[in-house]
Amino acid sequence: MRAMKKKKQFHIKGCIWRNQLLLLTGEHLQLFLGMMGTTLSSLITTTADLFPSCDDKDSIITITPCNAVGAPHKLVFYLCLFLIALGSGGVRSSLLPFGADQFIDTNYTDQQNKALFFSWFYVCIIFGVISSGTVVVWVQENVSWSLGFAISTFCISLALVWFLACTALYRRKVPSGSPLKSICQVLVASLRKIGLNVSKQGTALFEVDCESSNGEVGSQKRLAHTSDFRFLDKAAIMSDSDLESNSPRNPWSLCTVTQVEELKILLRLVPIWATGVLYSATYSQMHTTFIQQGKTMDTTVLSFSVPAASLYSFEVICVMCWVFIYNKVVIPTMGGVWLSQLQRIGIGRFLIVLAMSAAAVLEMVRLEKFRNSGSMLNITWQLPQYFIVAASEFFSLITQLEFFHGQAPDTMKNVCTAFALLCIALGNYLSSFIITMVALVTTKEGESGWLPNDLNKGHMDYYFWMMTAISGLNFVLYIIFARRYKLKEAILTT
Repeated sequence: MRAMKKKKQFHIKGCIWRNQLLLLTGEHLQLFLGMMGTTLSSLITTTADLFPSCDDKDSIITITPCNAVGAPHKLVFYLCLFLIALGSGGVRSSLLPFGADQFIDTNYTDQQNKALFFSWFYVCIIFGVISSGTVVVWVQENVSWSLGFAISTFCISLALVWFLACTALYRRKVPSGSPLKSICQVLVASLRKIGLNVSKQGTALFEVDCESSNGEVGSQKRLAHTSDFRFLDKAAIMSDSDLESNSPRNPWSLCTVTQVEELKILLRLVPIWATGVLYSATYSQMHTTFIQQGKTMDTTVLSFSVPAASLYSFEVICVMCWVFIYNKVVIPTMGGVWLSQLQRIGIGRFLIVLAMSAAAVLEMVRLEKFRNSGSMLNITWQLPQYFIVAASEFFSLITQLEFFHGQAPDTMKNVCTAFALLCIALGNYLSSFIITMVALVTTKEGESGWLPNDLNKGHMDYYFWMMTAISGLNFVLYIIFARRYKLKEAILTT
């Protein structure tokens, strides 16, 4: 009896440990990895063996000669970067859809709160960027790098503890399989039935009931059949061999209509996603050329010297204001009618055109004043273009996250959210490529070019007008794609 009791206790403890390990999957694991990365970063700056020794033992940042960086130092350093990137990437792509899942789509109040959640989620992200770029950087530069990394470690640790403490309150959806596997099955099944014809009405296509689709009893969203990308419909055609076979369905030769429609949704999102990359390339000017423009201006405001890069903080405050203005002023003025997601993204795409135009006009005035009198414009003249960018960011970037999440198939919420974030990353790379090409083309034959080191000798206004044209063309393309876009249509079955 005593042995049986110990055995039962062992099984109970095993179940408890397995449950605890399961809690550290997904969002929990990503937060944990991010915490490990910042913790190792703190150790690098506090443990003498983890950074090259210097003649000045009291500070890592020193003008005295230091020994060469060895392989162990590089290993720990790159391990920190890898863990931080892995953790933050997973959190940003998973936490947003996880938070959105806490709202019920069929409830009108939850629909409104869900839209607010996307706005404030984005605001929290950029607020964190500002905090790390101001407070933490100041601590690292003026107090200690170790303390700066310790602050970051404390913040991510607090986030992990708080997230774990509220685990019992979350609404969680059971995973229903690999989205990549489903995509491959549709492509393979379509190619295997390439010789079959699909009826225009889409009849005789295979679909399953809600219970057999994922093994759960209850309601399951099935997607309605659409007429575009008809080649993919071949994957759902029930051939003679499928009808005659008594064995279980082979998913690599016969797919459901919902599986086919999920792939169609991804294909429809690609054009909208591509315009998002071009938009992000224009938007990223706020972090590059706007700052360079500000450095050529008088940065004195009320007897204080204002760094050009600090105007980004003003833009973040403006984004917060736009969240309030839209929800408390615009919506009530329109009688409670909400603009569609595609309409809001379009407004954001148009506003970035105005922002680039404002920057171009300001640069023309600045250059003319400097070349005529040698005087400089005050940096406060940049505030209007930052304010317009903030409005564009609210309408376009925030809504883009909401749109990709809302249109994504139920099994691909994380993937589509990551695609929306990928727009920003690729936009930054595209912006760097554009600047490089402009510098290369405009500096031929010994000319200073549009973007020389001394901007007073260049023509950054030409560059801004070029970005205005690019963003204008992108806006036109977006209008074309948005008008042709077919929204996801779900069929609720019980």
